[in-house]
Formats: sequence, C-alpha cells, structure tokens
Amino acid sequence: MSDYKKTLCLPKTSFPMKANLKQREPETLKKWEEIHAYDRMVAANEGNERYVLHDGPPYANGHIHMGTAMNKVLKDIIVKHRNMQGLKAEYVPGWDCHGLPIEHKVSQELKAKGKVVPAPVVRKICRDYANKFLDIQRTEFKRLGVMGVWDDPYRTMNPSYEAATARELGRFMENGSVVRGMKPIHWCIDCKTALAEAEVEYDDHTSPSIFVRFPLADEKIKTVFAGANPESTYIAIWTTTPWTIPSNMAVAVHPDFEYSLVKVGSDFYILASELLESCAKRFGWEEYETLGQAKGAELEHIVAKHPIYDRPSPIVLADYVTLDSGTGCVHTAPGHGREDYETGMRYGLEVLSPLYDDGRFQDSVEFFAGMTVFEANPKVIEKLQEVGNLLAQQKLTHSYPHCWRCKKPVIFRATTQWFISMEANDLRKKALKAIDNEVRWIPSWGQERIHNMVENRPDWCISRQRTWGVPIVALLCRECNHAYTDPEWVYSIVEKFEQHEHGCDYWFETPLEEIVPKGLVCPNCGANHWEKEDDILDVWFDSGTSFAAVVEKRPELRFQADLYLEGTDQHRGWFHSSLLASVGTRGVAPYKTVLTHGYVVDGDGRKMSKSLGNVLAPQEIIDKYGAEILRMWVSAVNYQEDVRISDEIMNRLVDAYRRIRNTCRFLLGNLSDFTRDKAVPFDKMLPLDRYALDRMRRAHEKNQAAYENFQFHRVFHSLQDICVNDLSALYLDVIKDRLYTSGTDSLERRSAQTVLAKILMLFLGDMAPILSFTAEEIFANLPEGLKTEGETVFELRYHLDESEKIDQQERSLMEGLLAMREEVNKAIEPMRKAGTIGHSLDTSVTLYLPEERLEEVRETGVDLRELFIVSQFALSGAPVPDTAYKSEDIEGLGIVVNKAEGEKCQRCWVYSSELGTLKDHPEICPRCSKVLAED
Repeated sequence: MSDYKKTLCLPKTSFPMKANLKQREPETLKKWEEIHAYDRMVAANEGNERYVLHDGPPYANGHIHMGTAMNKVLKDIIVKHRNMQGLKAEYVPGWDCHGLPIEHKVSQELKAKGKVVPAPVVRKICRDYANKFLDIQRTEFKRLGVMGVWDDPYRTMNPSYEAATARELGRFMENGSVVRGMKPIHWCIDCKTALAEAEVEYDDHTSPSIFVRFPLADEKIKTVFAGANPESTYIAIWTTTPWTIPSNMAVAVHPDFEYSLVKVGSDFYILASELLESCAKRFGWEEYETLGQAKGAELEHIVAKHPIYDRPSPIVLADYVTLDSGTGCVHTAPGHGREDYETGMRYGLEVLSPLYDDGRFQDSVEFFAGMTVFEANPKVIEKLQEVGNLLAQQKLTHSYPHCWRCKKPVIFRATTQWFISMEANDLRKKALKAIDNEVRWIPSWGQERIHNMVENRPDWCISRQRTWGVPIVALLCRECNHAYTDPEWVYSIVEKFEQHEHGCDYWFETPLEEIVPKGLVCPNCGANHWEKEDDILDVWFDSGTSFAAVVEKRPELRFQADLYLEGTDQHRGWFHSSLLASVGTRGVAPYKTVLTHGYVVDGDGRKMSKSLGNVLAPQEIIDKYGAEILRMWVSAVNYQEDVRISDEIMNRLVDAYRRIRNTCRFLLGNLSDFTRDKAVPFDKMLPLDRYALDRMRRAHEKNQAAYENFQFHRVFHSLQDICVNDLSALYLDVIKDRLYTSGTDSLERRSAQTVLAKILMLFLGDMAPILSFTAEEIFANLPEGLKTEGETVFELRYHLDESEKIDQQERSLMEGLLAMREEVNKAIEPMRKAGTIGHSLDTSVTLYLPEERLEEVRETGVDLRELFIVSQFALSGAPVPDTAYKSEDIEGLGIVVNKAEGEKCQRCWVYSSELGTLKDHPEICPRCSKVLAED
C-alpha cells in the first residue's frame, strides 16, 4: 500500500496548538514595547476623526483588584476597537493621588515613629507613597495587555493638574457660586474631616432609640387645648441619636397632621393622633383619656422647655415630619441635621454644635463635657431618666451612614465649611438639563439614578480639614473671619502652583507676607491681619476637574469626551462631581456618553471580602490562566450587572478559548501556500464558499455593531459560536476534503483558501480588541503570502469589498440546502448508533424531493456529496419509498441511507466502485487519480 499522505495538501503552520499563555504573554508585552505597538496603532489613523475615552483615575493606594482590572480591560477593548475602525482614539491613563487614605497611612507611620513634621514634609511623604503604588498599578495594568500613554499618564498631584484644579475653584469664586458658612455636614470623628455625599456609605448600626418628653409650661397651650395644665403638660419626641439632645433648639410638628392632647394620670401629653395607640402601648399607658385634637399649625410658636437644660425649645412647623414611626413630633437640633438646619434658618434658631473635631463635647456642655458622642449616648439617657423626662428606650438596628475610608459611623456636625451652591447660577437646574437632554446613559437607568441624586443633593461641601490635597486659595481675616477670594489674586497664586516643582506645595511653604497682597485691608472690619486658609479641596473636586486639567489640555484628547466609563458607584462620585464642575464653569457636561459596570462578586453572587475569604486577585487569575482568559471573562459577561467570577467560570472560558485557538490554527494551517495573487474573485468562487464568506461578513457586521454599542458579550458569544458551529462543525468540516485532496492550484482549493484568508482577517479584526495577545500571535504567524506592512495586529484595517456579498435569493437557497444537511444527518444517525457505520463517509444517500424543488437544487451548483460529507449521493424526484426517512421540517423530503458501495479510497477516504483508474495507483479513486496525474 502506497503512502498517500505526502500527496495531500495538509495544514502547515508555526502557530502552536498549546497556548502557554503565562509564558508567551510577557514576550508579547516586550515585543509591544520594542515596536511601540500603541503608537503604531494610533499613527495608522493620523488625520482621522478623534474618539475620546477619558480615564477616571483609580486611587494610587494598594494593588489593583478585580473591579479595577475589569474596568481597565473594558476601556482597552473600546480604545482598540475604535482605532481598528479608523478613529484616532488615544488612551491617557490617570491616577487620583491626593486624599485621606494616603495621608492617614502616612500619619500612622509618623505617629508610630513619634514624629511630628510640618505640612510640606507630610506632603512629600504622601507624594512618594502615591508614586510607589502608581508604579505598581501601572505594571499590573500593562500586564493585562492594556495599551496607552503609560510613560506620560496624568496625576492629580502634578503641578499642572493642581493648578488646573485651583483655577476651576477660582472660576466658581468668580461667578459667585462659592460660599463659606456654618452648615451641618457628614463628619468622620475618626478621620477628623468633613465628608462628601460620595464618601458616605450605609451599613447596619445599632442605636439607642429613646422617647423623651419636653415640658410645655407655656400658658399659650390653653388657647389650643383648653383642658391642658401648663404645669404638667409635655410634648413627646423620639430620636435614635440621644447625644444630639444637648443641642436641641426646637420641636417640629407637621402643619397638617392632627395632634391629640391626652391625659395620663395627672400629666398631659401632646403627640400625633395617628400614633397615639402605638405610643401608649410602648409607654405603658394602661389608661389614658383624649381631651382634644388640633392641627399642627395651631401649635406653632408655643414654647416648650429643653428636657435637661433650662432653655426654651419652641414648637416649629416642618413638612418633612412623617407618621412612619415615633410620635409625629421631631426633636430639632440645627447643628446636627440638614433638615433641622433649614428649619433653624427659617425660625432664627441657634446653630449649636459644641463638638471638637474628634467628636468630643466641648467644656461648655454641662454633664457631658469631654465625652465622645457615642460615649455620651448612655449618659444622656441616664440624665433624662434622672430628671424624669425619659418615656421609653430600646435598641434599634437600622441603616446608618459610615465613612467609606475607615468604615466607622459618622455624624452630622455643623462646622464652618466651603460650599459650591447648587442654586447660584442655576447649577442644579443646568445639571439636571444636561443629565436629561445632553448625555446618553448606558444602562438607561443611570439617568434616573443621577438625576435623583442631583435633584435632592445639598450644596456641595468642597472643604476638607487635611493636608494632602489642593488648598482652598483664600485668606481669612483674623479679626472677623471674613474670607478674601478676589479672583485675580486667586489666579495669580495658581500661576505660582504651575511654576513650582511640587505645585501647590507653594501654598504651604511660602511665607504669609509673600502671599497677602500689599496693603490688603479687610472690607468687612478694616483690619489688616490675615492668615492662610488651611483647608484643602474635596478630592472629588480634584478628580471632577480632570476635564479641565486633562481633556482640555492634553493634545491626545479634546473636550467634550465621547465617553466616561466607571463602576455604578460613580453616579455619586466621579460622574457626579465632573458634571457639576463642568456645568458650573462650562455650561455643558464634560461627557457625551456615560457607561457603567457592576461589581465583581464570587461564584455565589457574594461581595468579595477578606473576612469571607473569597477575594480573587487579578494576579491569581493571570498566574493560573493567563491575562487573555481574564480579558475573555470581561468580554463574556454582561458587565452592566454585577459580575460573577470563580474557578468553574474560568475553566469554562479556558475550554471556549481552546476552541477559538484551534479554529484559528486550522485557518492558518490551510493557508501556508496561499498568496493574495492566488485569490479567486468573489463571482468565480464555488457557491458554498460564496455563502460562507457572506455569512462571515454578516457576523462581522453584527460584531462591529455590538462593539459600537458596548455589547462585548455579544462579540464573545459570536466568536465562540462562529468557531464551534459556523466554521468547525459546518464549513471547515465540509471543505476539509477538498482543501486536503484537491489539486494544489485547483479552483476548488483556491476558492476555499480565498474564503479562509478573508475569514481569518475579519476574525483578527473582531478578536484583537478582546483577545489581544492571541490576535498578535496569529498576526505574527500569518503565512508570508498574507503578511501586511504593519508590525502589529493593531495596525490592521481590513474591510471586505462591497461586492463580496450575495443576494437574499442565493442566501435562501443555500440555507435551504443546509436545512437538508441537518435532515441527512438525522437520517444517518440511527446507523451510526447501531454501529453499522462509523462515519458519514461510510454511507450512500439518496434525496427525494418534489419535482418543482429538484431543478432549484440542481441550479445551485453545490456539490451535495461534499456538503453532506457522504461517499455517494443521488437526487430523485420519484415517489418517496416507504423505507425512507421522512422529514418533519421540510415538506416532501425523503432520505434513503445505505452503506456506501465499493471500497474506501486510500487517499481521500471516500468510497468508490472505480478504484484503480490510474495504473500505478490501484487503491485510489478517479478523483484522486486525476489530481495525482495533473500534479
């Protein structure tokens, strides 16, 4: 028997079957560095329209986690895709470097060493700390295959950036939006600083819940309730913050609610009628008598007495009072609540907040001086009990604000802070208009989420009582505390920031006399004694002004950005602060589209946490599977929801990756001798090849549309489906015979190769943004005849000619034949299961069709023996035999399957009754004999 293997056109490629990603990926990264792959990708689009994805800065503190890895890969996919579509999309990565976590860490280290150092030294240590982790994170992001301007990222601590941030503050000052005043804000007593809305998260907290009575000795109560005795009448309140009772200034009731006067023994109580029954049960009132009702509005200005101190606490009106719980009468401390503060402003109440920065009561607070607010809670309750004004107490577990840095409960505390007014210059109104009319939100629910946040948010508190950040450029009068913020002076200071080696360190290092304008007199009191404001800006103002510091300034970008992409938490963070900062000074949003992704959770849907032991780090994934599988995971999931990750999920992706890789290897292997000049024109291709290319073209167009709409999971599933079904299980399976056994330069083989080459190039374009390492490896292993001028796959700009498509009629005919193929496989399957045959080539098939369909099938010109992968095939219009398989899906179709006649050709494995037509090769069929004779 002759060895015919050498006569076959078998696949040849240097592209290995085994991916070996962990070893090869670093080699690819090194190659990208050497050839400047990112620069080449962008340069290929020189002069074309720009696409700007602006990077939201991750915090330069610690290693990256799965959430930041997913975020960076998503951005990388978009940037690479837009470039490969001909847009000039440059990626400028950035880092958020200022803020409390770094300063807190540095402060702890200094404290442990017993060192007290000046602000400039603290800032230097913080800067070094940020740079250290910036370098670590940059290396980790690059390992993921993320491309960008890594050698020149933006840092919020760069002098140019700090100057831009301070300049934006100056613009707000210039248009009258910045105000300074005493208002209650979230305050962290552990971090000793004000917190923005975005820096507060809610978690369960157990608080003491108390009901307190306020003596109501005002004779005016008798004008509302004639039966009341002022000497023993009380109004009842409920609170979960006993420590705020010392700062009480009023009791609020709703003007429209009904309130009852009830008699209990010799005492009289006022509370909401609707809550009377539940309160009576809680207070242990076995018997009580209702003496009358009145609207809350009638109680206004009647004066109660503080339950501990000898001072008045008048009854005021407020629409925010509810009947959900409590008594319908609300304890009001203007120094410790936003709504309380607003009520206090309306009624001229004192804003009392007698606390030090660490949450301890000042010496002026009788009974509780020196205690922290949480230490004071039980002591306040004891005092209320002692004086007889505690009605009831219990523990309550409820959602309570916590500092997102130290995770400790926070308080509301009135302090003098700097604010950007939401009403000045219609900032709130303009921001809502931008949200609703000017920005595309993906997913669409993001619009409502941020709209509600902006609609209901208080003025933006932009000051922080820290050192590591951009200072609020202002002078304070030592005599009257007036703030000097002349815009021209502010801008002159900003110029110094830009010129200083370390930016706004200038503010902390420069003597006061060099900063204060000569002869400056306080316009409020006439004094000339000044001091620098030592508060810094909220870091959200820092990052929120990145549009001014980066998007407007960097030559790679332009304002407005096309896209901001971050996690869903940034609706209250970076998206939010960026919107307010840009609308406040530019009148428009800084972005055209906002895309959000969910959180990464474990395989059971649980949040990752060290305590649960379910934290999975990106480096663990890379060490086990390779960065390519992590990138594949990012593309495979619907990232707009919370995303699960586990070993089981990753192992499934490894299998999917293997199928994609093997398909690409098959394509490469069968193109080893193909060159572009051997390509068959579309109109000369075999019908099946024309159809296959048309099908891949349509899949490619859908993939590109999915990329455009950020639906990367559709691209992944399409790539997987194409490899498993359209190619491996269908087209490649069918054409394998003619690729291997046809003449080297035959139309049959070159037609198929032409399609394989075009499919491979389309496939490269579709997979490169996601499977970047593999696409680069394929590109490097392209046969000589297919190599392009570029040195990286990201220079590839491949498009099919417009003429390379078929019409609907031809498509329908081919799809009809493929449906018949499915039926033929069904008809063959019983023989395979019975062991009568091993492969479909062991069969002879006769297809029975109605007469009107016969000619239609014949005219397609498709070799149905090849399509069905059988050894003999016949088409008949005669009546369908009773023994035939009758299709349930195709009307009139019958199929008769028999064992193939003759013997198996030792070259192509197709059975034939005519072996030996070539004298020297008695074991091969006429088709193979012809090929050998011609070759």
